[in-house]
Amino acid sequence: MILLILFNMIVTPHFLSAQTLSTNLYQVAETVILAMGMTLVIATGGIDLSVGSVMSIAGSVAALIFVGRIFSLSGPISYIVAIVVAVLVAALCGLFNGFLVTVFRIQPIVATLILYIAGRGIAEVLVNGVVDFSNPTFQFIGSGTILGAPFQVIVMLIIALFFIWLVRGTVFGQQVVATGGNEPAARLAGIPVARVKLTVYIIIGVLAGIAGIFYISNNSSADPGGIGLGMELNAIVAVGGSSLLGGQANIPGTFVGVIFIQLLTFSLTANNISADISRVVEALLIILAVYLQTQRNAA
Repeated sequence: MILLILFNMIVTPHFLSAQTLSTNLYQVAETVILAMGMTLVIATGGIDLSVGSVMSIAGSVAALIFVGRIFSLSGPISYIVAIVVAVLVAALCGLFNGFLVTVFRIQPIVATLILYIAGRGIAEVLVNGVVDFSNPTFQFIGSGTILGAPFQVIVMLIIALFFIWLVRGTVFGQQVVATGGNEPAARLAGIPVARVKLTVYIIIGVLAGIAGIFYISNNSSADPGGIGLGMELNAIVAVGGSSLLGGQANIPGTFVGVIFIQLLTFSLTANNISADISRVVEALLIILAVYLQTQRNAA
């Protein structure tokens, strides 16, 4: 991070401008929101491959309600209903994943693979094409500003701070870490392991719903094939400072991980590096970062 910042300060024009900072934060908001939930899921020893598809379902449902294809509503009430229903649907998707993991004891990577494959298809069946709309009030959610700060970034920071408190300052946060650290011992200690796991999958479902709403608001359309595409991998890669084996939930590390990836992408793009080469460089640096973390943990 420090090397990237120094590199851009020297090489990239206007890197330290408020506009550049705002743009970079704006571009990572959805990933940060998803990565907060992914951190909890990974801390329990699980993983969620379905978040991109859940984003697509939630965004599609919200858009259909907004344009009146599900309910005949208008005005502010249509925005509220669209957001609430979309988030509830996303929460149900998380509940479905958690149910498969806790009740049927299916491995998380397999359990969440079901919605990863089927979820986007469900969204495409619901929408049957692309839903376009234009409404400044609804678009404010994704692209509006408050005192010069993007509304989406403000929500992102509030969610990040909430999850820092959740992990460090609540019993539930301790239960999440204990469950992933040693599940049999956690169960013997009286921790409701199944309930903890179910809750974290519902939480990440809700966050995927919020991210899906931001996406359609940003783009003024709902394209099920594009909403949340690849976001599950971005969220997983960004979980920095937490072991994929569980037992750790480093929320600040995740936030820094997302910023690192965004800063790396920005650095390459701003200096006219082709997209193909950028992906290779990003992969190599991510490997290096993981290697350094592994060596640190081994020490």
